[in-house]
Amino acid sequence: MPTAPHASPADRKRLSDAALRAFFDIAEHWRLSRQEAMTLLGIDATSTYANWKAGRAGALPRDTLERISYLLGIHKSLRILFARHPESVYAWVRKPNDAPLFGGRSALERMLSGQVSDLFLVRQYLDAQRGGWT
Repeated sequence: MPTAPHASPADRKRLSDAALRAFFDIAEHWRLSRQEAMTLLGIDATSTYANWKAGRAGALPRDTLERISYLLGIHKSLRILFARHPESVYAWVRKPNDAPLFGGRSALERMLSGQVSDLFLVRQYLDAQRGGWT
């Protein structure tokens, strides 16, 4: 879901609706609290979160679209990696992980730092684990 640097507001609006639907579906499966979901989206205002969840988003900021893109890539990689163990697709993000990137913490804990770079690193780690490209 990468967006062009000069995407029109109409293009970002079209992407935004689909991105938020996908995000909230994943958030439900990952059992994210409102605060966890807001952190992953990079927002502070609960009113913004409520509007977005209700489908009243308008064109999302590029930063938010980038965040959702990484989260969708993480979800895609998990579905590929755990194709034979579907219950693990949604559980993995909360399980402690001894890989150096996580240091015994879960991927969700890493992603909840609030930095886009941590979403990127988790996605990169999973892409490397599956031996695929983004």
